[in-house]
Order: sequence, then structure tokens, then C-alpha cells
Amino acid sequence: MLARQLTTLDVLSKGRLRVGLGVGWNIDEVEASGVAWAERGKRADEALHLLKAIWTTDPVEFHGRYCQIPPSYIGPKPVQKPYPPIYMGAFTPASMRRLAREANGWNLVGVPLAAAPEMLHAIREMAREAGRDPEALELVVRANVEFSAKPLGPDRMDFHGTLEQIGEDVAKARQVGASELFFDLWTAHPQVDSVDDWLARMEQLWQIARPS
Repeated sequence: MLARQLTTLDVLSKGRLRVGLGVGWNIDEVEASGVAWAERGKRADEALHLLKAIWTTDPVEFHGRYCQIPPSYIGPKPVQKPYPPIYMGAFTPASMRRLAREANGWNLVGVPLAAAPEMLHAIREMAREAGRDPEALELVVRANVEFSAKPLGPDRMDFHGTLEQIGEDVAKARQVGASELFFDLWTAHPQVDSVDDWLARMEQLWQIARPS
């Protein structure tokens, strides 16, 4: 179902879909779904292999630990070949290895920008060891924004503070090699709690983030 839902988005958008995946971090959500917390990494590995099989082969046949597909024709296929690019969150050694083997890029979130260069180097070395082109892996930064009227101290989190401080973080993201940065305002609530607030804040962020 997930493969076909994503394919539908790729077809409707004429090949503009990018897939963001992760193994999850909230143990309550995992347990509520009836999945063993300790098995989420193994399930993620299998799910990635299954998605790629559905996207690239006809008929599809898959026999894994968690999923079984007898020979089946599953369509449509994605516009993008061989499949839409996959971006994964990762900050543990196991998740970094999975990203290096399977993904097109690293979606950095919850990791300080200062730690990104060393971690990105490690991921690219893992990709090299897996026989992939390490330089083909992109770095996409998700900025969880929280606004402050006054400058915050040196121990502030990235993308928290005044517009000027957030602008400094945008520059840091470029310096560490980010090919793209996207702002998420969910941490900014209740400062941003209406459509007009969102639009106004996004306009401010665009002014400090756009290339000069």
C-alpha cells in the first residue's frame, strides 16, 4: 500500500516526489502499532528492499521475514527511474549504515550542525565500502525553528533565536555542505498559530535564507 501511495504521488506530480523515511523514535507509537521496538531496524531494512522491488520489477516476488508477496503485477510504476529518491534520518551507527547502503541522501534533523561534517564523512565512507558513490549522497537539513525576540546565549539550539541568529545557522548549513534546507515551524507554536502567522514567518525566513 505504501509503495502504491508513493507511486501515485510521483505520477500525479510528474516525477517530483522525494521519499523521507526513518525507523521512528517514539517507543509509544511503535508499541501501539504492535511492533517490537528492538525489531524496527530489521523491519526498516526489509521495507526498503520491498519498496524497491515493487517499484522496479514486474512481476514482483518477495519472501522476507515480515512480508510475503507471491508473483504479482503491481502498478503503476514511478515516473522517476529506478525509483523516487530516498532521504533518511540517521544518527546511530546502524541507521547511518542503512542510509549509506540504501538512500540517496541524509535528512539531518535533531543533530547539531557542528556534528554534521564528521557524521557525513562517516556516512560517505560507509557508502564507499558498500560500493556506492559517496559523493552522490546529498545532505538535506531540516530546521526546526523557534523564534525569540531577544538574542539567545551560546548554548542555544540551531535555528532557535532571533532572525539574525537563525540566519547565521542558515549560513552554517551551507558551510557543512547542505544542498537544501527546509524550515519546520511546529516548534514555533504558539508564536505561529494561524495561516497568516505562518505566511508572515515564512516570508521572513525566506528573506534571510535566499541566496544573495
